[in-house]
Amino acid sequence: MAAADQEPHVSAVRPRSYQDESYLRGFLGTVGDLQKDGALQDVVLEVEGRQFPCHRLVLSAASPYFRAMFTSDMAESRQKTVVLQCLDASVLGEILSYIYSGTIHVSMDKVQPLYQAADLLQLDYVRDKCNSYMAMNVERSTCVDLYMFADVFSLNNVLILCLQSIHRNFVEVASSEEFCSLSVNQLTEIISHDELDVTEEITVWEAVVRWVQHSKKERLHHLPSILPNIRFNQLTSDDTAAILEHPLVKEDSGISEVINNLIQKGNPALKSRHGVTMEMALLYKLEHSSNELLFMNPREGKYISCSYKAEDFPGYTATTVTGDNSIYILKTKKESEGEEQLSLFKYNHVKNVWELADLSSTSREPGTHIKYLFEVDQILYYMYIIMVDYYDPSRKVPLRKYNQHTNQWQECSQLRPKDSRYHGDCAALSCGAHLYFLTSTEVHRYDPMEDRWSKRTPPGIIDVVHTAVAMGTEIFCTDLYFDKTMVYDTESDRWQKLQFAAP
Repeated sequence: MAAADQEPHVSAVRPRSYQDESYLRGFLGTVGDLQKDGALQDVVLEVEGRQFPCHRLVLSAASPYFRAMFTSDMAESRQKTVVLQCLDASVLGEILSYIYSGTIHVSMDKVQPLYQAADLLQLDYVRDKCNSYMAMNVERSTCVDLYMFADVFSLNNVLILCLQSIHRNFVEVASSEEFCSLSVNQLTEIISHDELDVTEEITVWEAVVRWVQHSKKERLHHLPSILPNIRFNQLTSDDTAAILEHPLVKEDSGISEVINNLIQKGNPALKSRHGVTMEMALLYKLEHSSNELLFMNPREGKYISCSYKAEDFPGYTATTVTGDNSIYILKTKKESEGEEQLSLFKYNHVKNVWELADLSSTSREPGTHIKYLFEVDQILYYMYIIMVDYYDPSRKVPLRKYNQHTNQWQECSQLRPKDSRYHGDCAALSCGAHLYFLTSTEVHRYDPMEDRWSKRTPPGIIDVVHTAVAMGTEIFCTDLYFDKTMVYDTESDRWQKLQFAAP
């Protein structure tokens, strides 16, 4: 009785769960080994006559598509061999390699069929990586093809980047074979934007004509719906007369009627294209106390002055003009001791405003900086040099590039100069496909393709490199008082002294 009245003993030892961190990795490796050895395979996928023995369990675990196929009453759930349509055999091989290893290999020639297969098989990771890969590789030679693909699959991030590239390189893009493969809706979307970079509106008409003539029988009837996107109010009278006499217009009286109506009615809401705006040179903030922009129109031989509110007018520490005549300004703002806020602004010459072009990042380097901003192949680079009075063999010159896809500055290979003491007696600039850093005693060249600096021949007879400018494949350098001028041939890696009278 006494024993029955005793309270049960409560153990102080509690149960625990343990997670084997290497289990999943080892499990996936073992599954991959089974696939390589052809062991325990219970289904064969057949595509384009090629057969791929697999495991139903593995396929079902990796893909909702296969899970639905093998766990339902579908005929495929009972078949030993399952024939798949709408897939390429080599692409299925890549997909199965991913399913059994967790690694996917993407290239430009495979990315579109890989995305299509991943979309069909509901493989979100592969689909996302293909999307990112396409966004990273939008350029002149790929923008039209990727635009058409992104439009079909509603990949908005890729679509926006492609449109930007097409607009920026329209003259070159419009002459490509891919341009003629655009649908009528895609063509209309492209030419409807203000951002189209053409110097004359007639270029847009010529691109439309080329597109129609590529398959005239099927496309001529689309011309009346395309024409309102051509800005006839921006055409000269000679251009308009030539269009009305064009064989395509003569072939259908309804087309000439549409054109005449567009000319008569006009559309004041249609602005000039980006590339049609006034040719000008920009002289930026001549005085620190001034909020004035001074434009010079070289063709008309006159200046135009524009004033801004202080809050709309960014101060700057470095500026550059890119190959497409975009003006970028780098602005730094001191936040605290040894810390700066870095922002990139782009001048919108159509809206006549400065627009923030990136997300701000922070530089923590102390001291006074000389800052440079350059462009190579439509990529912006930023370099800053710290001015010091002492020699420091460990000092490096940081270089960053702006990734427009992520809106972030990325670190590049840092320069290790022989002499780290700079007081403004140096220069940095872009020339061709490279960046150059010059002093009186050393020259370094940066290759963006290899992310690598290399030494070049120094000028030798100039005491101070104060100013440097690139023209073609040559770099012209002067000292502070223009007493000495030298030219550096970047192709032959040779310097030559020039004779100029000081101004």
